[in-house]
Amino acid sequence: MTHQDRPATKSKRFFKLAGMTASVAGGYARSRVKGLFLSKESAREEFERHLQQAGTRVTKTLGELKGAVMKVGQMASVAADILPPEIANALSKLQRQAPPMAFEVIAEQIKAEFGAGHEALFARFDREPYASASIGQVHRARTNSGREVICKIQYPGVDAAVDSDLRHLKILLRASGLARINRKAMNGTFEELRERLHEELDYCNEADNVRMFAKYHKKHPFVTIPKVVGERSSKRVLTLTLETGDSLEELDRANYSQKERDRLGKNLWTLMSGQIFELGAIHADPNPANFAFRRDGRIVIYDFGCIKKIPREIVDSYSDLIVASVYEDYEAVENAVRKLGIRNLDGPPVEHSYYKVWRDCIALPFLANPEFDFGKATLHQEVLKLLPGTLKYLPSFQPAKDLIFLNRTVAGHYANLLKLRARLPILSLLKQYVSHL
Repeated sequence: MTHQDRPATKSKRFFKLAGMTASVAGGYARSRVKGLFLSKESAREEFERHLQQAGTRVTKTLGELKGAVMKVGQMASVAADILPPEIANALSKLQRQAPPMAFEVIAEQIKAEFGAGHEALFARFDREPYASASIGQVHRARTNSGREVICKIQYPGVDAAVDSDLRHLKILLRASGLARINRKAMNGTFEELRERLHEELDYCNEADNVRMFAKYHKKHPFVTIPKVVGERSSKRVLTLTLETGDSLEELDRANYSQKERDRLGKNLWTLMSGQIFELGAIHADPNPANFAFRRDGRIVIYDFGCIKKIPREIVDSYSDLIVASVYEDYEAVENAVRKLGIRNLDGPPVEHSYYKVWRDCIALPFLANPEFDFGKATLHQEVLKLLPGTLKYLPSFQPAKDLIFLNRTVAGHYANLLKLRARLPILSLLKQYVSHL
């Protein structure tokens, strides 16, 4: 396993991000100037080459720096409404790029938090990480009382670099021609990212989230949530009881039956729907690594750092949009997207025919009778085919702050259900939460 010695210093982060911005912005300017002397088709191909090169450069830099910028890059990999597909596709590699830090860095962080080393705090503490991510890594351990636990340790300096990292990313998007949103929408998007990241970097806040979701999911016997070990937790170290299960990638090797997959799919859809429509707070990091599965239908949920609380009026408007789309009431669709903040009212009006094209694609899981087969789903491919036709309407829409993490969650679980190959009666399941369907 390749390890990264230490997190980048503040000055190193600054120069790496500044160099990345200058390189991408320069490439954008060159491609535009060169395009003036080419045919329309050649100019388009030239700009696509720039986007691919920019995606490679941005992905490489963010992967090296870890922290907030890598986390935002991972989020952006599913944000097709903000970035061109060439960039989003490149950033998707960040989901798999998280080499662990040297153990000495982890040991120092534990001692800084508790005033004692891991040898004194735990009966056993594994040097090799159990998992690693953008802002911290996880080690298995055993408490002095004999409990098997996992210990999540935040990388040093990550919390102090969040605001400056985000400022650099915003400058990059403005200077490089990569962003497809106006300044107001971009500012709202980055403010939402900043709020969620600061929450995610406070492990005391995450401990409270674990307890809140455990309380809500008591009524769902198929949901398993680790317990907080309070005496071994702090702002930058979080210790939880160990709960195991099979990863999505292991289900094939373990020969899960179709019946078992369908049951797990139903439970995954139910826990997501309950969080959205009842709790009004969602586990907003649907990375497959944050879930484990058991043959009896139980789902283990990990990592409660990224939680989005959804205002009730947004939940209600989201429900209205689903109902209006299913029943093809396009006046109601327009009204719902306005309430959700998706429509840019300074842009041109949107014909009902445009909504219908997207409705006929995205509503397929709701319309399938009696069930939707995720194992045969091509919805994600059909959406890509529709993207070229959106160019005319781009000025009419904008990212909505309260939907950034909600959309990320729904899209992420769509991908999880694809891998699960579950067959689900989506409409009947949703009727339990959206009564006027």
